[in-house]
Amino acid sequence: MVEQAVKPAVSRREVMGALGRCYDPCCQEREISVVDMGLIESIKITGGDVDIEMVLTSGWCPFVSRLLEMIECEVGRLEGVGQVNVEIVWNPAWTPERMSEDAKSKLSLPMQELIPLREARLRRREP
Repeated sequence: MVEQAVKPAVSRREVMGALGRCYDPCCQEREISVVDMGLIESIKITGGDVDIEMVLTSGWCPFVSRLLEMIECEVGRLEGVGQVNVEIVWNPAWTPERMSEDAKSKLSLPMQELIPLREARLRRREP
């Protein structure tokens, strides 16, 4: 008899899609998900249970409990998902390099917008 691999009840792609709908409240209005911020360290699917390891941008994040709740809720809504466990890990540390290019562009100001602000500030300092 040949053993067949047990197919997970939910796919990694589906979990990533659900995580793409989860936003840190600081980034929600710019539509930067936890995936785009580079917060997801790993996803392990065992049967219908999903274990997620994530990093935080700061150990002082005041919204971490809301973020964990949102992730558990969004992933938990997927068909075939049983238990959702989210664990905060501190190694490796989050760095801006983890962000997607889209997130980086949404969080930065183009030079053409910064230069007039700088020039106006310098004009105010002139005697």
